[in-house]
Amino acid sequence: MSQLPSVQPVSRRRRFSLARREALTFYLMISPWLAGFLLFTLGPMVASLVISFTRWDLLSPARFVGLANYQKMFTRDPLFWQSLKVTTLYTAAYVPLELTGGLILALLMNQRLKGIALFRTIYYLPSVLPGVAFVVLWMWILHPDVGLLNTVLSYLGIQGPRWLVDPRWALSALLMMSLWGLGRSMVIYLASLQTLPAHLYEAAAIDGANAWQSFWKITLPLLTPTIFFNLVLSIISTFQTFTSAFVATDGGPLDSTLFYVLYLFRQAFQYFNMGYASAMAWFLFLVILILTLLIVRSSEHWVYYEGRLR
Repeated sequence: MSQLPSVQPVSRRRRFSLARREALTFYLMISPWLAGFLLFTLGPMVASLVISFTRWDLLSPARFVGLANYQKMFTRDPLFWQSLKVTTLYTAAYVPLELTGGLILALLMNQRLKGIALFRTIYYLPSVLPGVAFVVLWMWILHPDVGLLNTVLSYLGIQGPRWLVDPRWALSALLMMSLWGLGRSMVIYLASLQTLPAHLYEAAAIDGANAWQSFWKITLPLLTPTIFFNLVLSIISTFQTFTSAFVATDGGPLDSTLFYVLYLFRQAFQYFNMGYASAMAWFLFLVILILTLLIVRSSEHWVYYEGRLR
């Protein structure tokens, strides 16, 4: 009596073949991105790490110098510390202002009023302007003699400062210039505000809570994931500030707006110190990485995710 063939091994072979085809299809689909990541992101990062241990001016062969570039940064380059100081001060001032200003704008733009969509568009438009055009416009506004801001102040009997040419005011002028782009964070906050569950506010109103109590007890806790997202993005972007300082002040006057990335750019493409510039880039990467990790670790204590037990 003949024995029927086993069905189980055939079924297993088919499943294995299907899984293999799915895996091959997956890697085939992501291969363009993977090739781009390896060639244009990971490859240059590894190359810059190697270059950071050399002295290379693009014209002569690179010469290995070990940790000399890093030692120069910390011990023999006062402009490195000046650029780090300027960037840190700017970040410390800009990040809280952007987080709170963007939230206030989002709360205002979340009102159900006629024509509110137009105001949302007006507030968001500056954040999509090209960077150079954005800065050139503000250079005219902040011009000490014919600028719009000082002209308005003169009508009020106030002598406006020489915004971009006075070391005491230049960094503040760039900060004011950057805050014009609050629409980016406003839109993210606004998207989150419009997804908050209405029944929580209805329950709070039944319990007698006023608008301020609802904001502190409902709105703000539910917005903490969005605040966390904006905080990380804001820190990363401000530590890489370049365009505004490069176009408006070129790091002056008296290095009062010498941002870190601007100084890195000078070392790389003006002085051709590629090894030193690569070392600066990796130090900046480590600073941003450490700050981001600290924020992520601290988020366990202040970020609320709906449905998570605390």
